[in-house]
Amino acid sequence: MPEGDTVWRLAQRLHDALTGGPLTRCELRVPRLATVDLTGRGVLGVIPRGKHLLTRFEGGLTLHSHLRMDGAWQIYAPAERWRGGPAHQIRAILGTAAHTAVGYRLPVLDLLRTADESRVVGHLGPDLLGPDWDPEEALRRLLATPGRPLGEALLDQRNLAGIGNVYKAELCFLLHASPWLPLGALPRPDRVPTLAKKLLEANKRRPARVTTPSARPDRRLWVYGRAGRPCLRCGTEIRSADQDPATDERVTYWCPTCQPDPPAARPTGPKDLPHPN
Repeated sequence: MPEGDTVWRLAQRLHDALTGGPLTRCELRVPRLATVDLTGRGVLGVIPRGKHLLTRFEGGLTLHSHLRMDGAWQIYAPAERWRGGPAHQIRAILGTAAHTAVGYRLPVLDLLRTADESRVVGHLGPDLLGPDWDPEEALRRLLATPGRPLGEALLDQRNLAGIGNVYKAELCFLLHASPWLPLGALPRPDRVPTLAKKLLEANKRRPARVTTPSARPDRRLWVYGRAGRPCLRCGTEIRSADQDPATDERVTYWCPTCQPDPPAARPTGPKDLPHPN
C-alpha cells in the first residue's frame, strides 16, 4: 500500500533511471493520451508530492500519476523481462537508452503543463517529505475541524500530505489515542505533525517499514495488520474495524487498552473485522 515514504523512494528511483538522456520510447495507454508522443524529450526530474508523482519533461510538460491502492511503476534494464503484470495492465511506458519505466494499473495518469501542476496537487497540505513542510500550517489545518475523528483527519491529504492507512493506525497508537477521538480532545495535538514527520523520515530509505524498536518481520508495526494478535505494548488483543463504515472502507487497527474508545465515538455499523488468516 503506497504511502508518502514509498512514493518518495519510488520518485528517487524513477529520477535516477530516466534523467540524463532523451526518451527513446513513450507510450501512454489511456484513451485521452493515446496520441501523445514525448520521444526525444529529456526528463528533467521526478518529483514526489504527498502520494502523487510529477514527471517533468523538457518543453514545460508534466506527467502526473497516482498509484492509489494497486498502481505501480517498475524499472527495467534494456534486456530485462517485464514482470509487473500482464500487458493489458500497462498504462505508461517511458524508455531511455539505459532504462525503461513501466506503469501498471495506474488509476490516475494526466499530462499537463508544468506551470499548471497546482491544478492537480495544489489542494494538498504541507508535504511531510517535501521542501514545503510546515508543521505549524499542518497543525492549523488539522485543528480547523476539532470535532473530526483523528483517523479521518490524518488520512485527509488537505491537512498534511503523505499519510496513508498504515501510518494513520501507527500514529494513533503512538499518540495513545483512539482513531475515533475528536481532534479537539487530543492532548498535545502539536505532537501529530512532529511525530508523523519523524516516522516518514525514518522510513523513506527503508525497504521494510518499521515503527517499533524491533526489526523482526512480525514486530515491525505496532497495530497495523495485527488484528487478533496481542498488543506489543500491553498484550491486549488488537482489534480492527472500518474507520467509517458509511464513507470509508479502509480498515483501522487499534489496541482497546492503549487507545480506549471515547464514549460514543466509534461509529455503529459492521462488527469488528476478524483477523485475516
